[in-house]
Amino acid sequence: MADYLPFDQVRRIAVLGTGTIGASWTAYFLARGYAVSAWDPGDGWKANLREFIDRAWPQLQTIGLEPGADTAALTFLDDPVSAVSTADFVQENAPERLDIKKELYGKIDYALPAQAIFSSSTSGLILSELVADLGTSHRFVVGHPFNPPHLIPLVEVVGARQTDPAVIDWAMGFYKHIGKHPIRIRKEVPGHLANRLQAALWREATWAVVNDLASVEDINAAISQGPGLRLAVMGPHMIFNLTGGKGGFEKFYSHFGPAMESWWQTMQGEPELTPELCAQIVDGLREEAGERTINDLEAERDRKLLAVLKALRDTT
Repeated sequence: MADYLPFDQVRRIAVLGTGTIGASWTAYFLARGYAVSAWDPGDGWKANLREFIDRAWPQLQTIGLEPGADTAALTFLDDPVSAVSTADFVQENAPERLDIKKELYGKIDYALPAQAIFSSSTSGLILSELVADLGTSHRFVVGHPFNPPHLIPLVEVVGARQTDPAVIDWAMGFYKHIGKHPIRIRKEVPGHLANRLQAALWREATWAVVNDLASVEDINAAISQGPGLRLAVMGPHMIFNLTGGKGGFEKFYSHFGPAMESWWQTMQGEPELTPELCAQIVDGLREEAGERTINDLEAERDRKLLAVLKALRDTT
């Protein structure tokens, strides 16, 4: 990794795209003491970004700010080339469309400083396809966060066929250096890993709606009030390792494996996301939400996330 900056020499980060994910990343980088150059092509993005940071800052103070953390270390720029030209690291958050990202990458290709690494927040696109025509493709990597990135630690790191292996190592180390929990995804697949696990769970949750197994509210509770609590502490393989008691996973496998396999056989159907099904789920969500708005629900989510993060930190 000799050709790339040591982690403690990274000073300025460019954030391209400041929607929900990009704004959250911006707040997090500022909280970690970095200067941030931000760019977005949308109308009113500067005011929206400032509003998000002001709302997120008390949460980040609760988690703990790094020395030098300052919301004033944010610079608004009017084009992506200017944003990346002085950056030590780039976090891109453009819309999840191949054509939009490729166009953006083409614009900034040779503006990327020689030691800078470019990381995409793409939630499921194949990086090798995005960087196929770039001269600096070897310095591109996926650093996929989870919403909201300023609170949730996970970052999936994926390299393209063109990515220098040292860049993948660097990205893993940098995200860890700034307080994230990076995981290395060894192959490019649509949706990476965590979103595929989420998609499998949501498929079953949707199947439960289609088959009238329970109300939307009770389907949500079946996770949030049960296995979701365990999954906040340990992943599925480790949880089942404990399900086997003193015998560990071997006992789980012999005792519960056949039953699990029989359940899998009933999970082969794929529900069709029709407008009617969408409306049914929306009706259920409205009933569950009651008078709570989206803003209210986001605030509730973040309060509970902070409590979980604090509990995990205090018991590690």
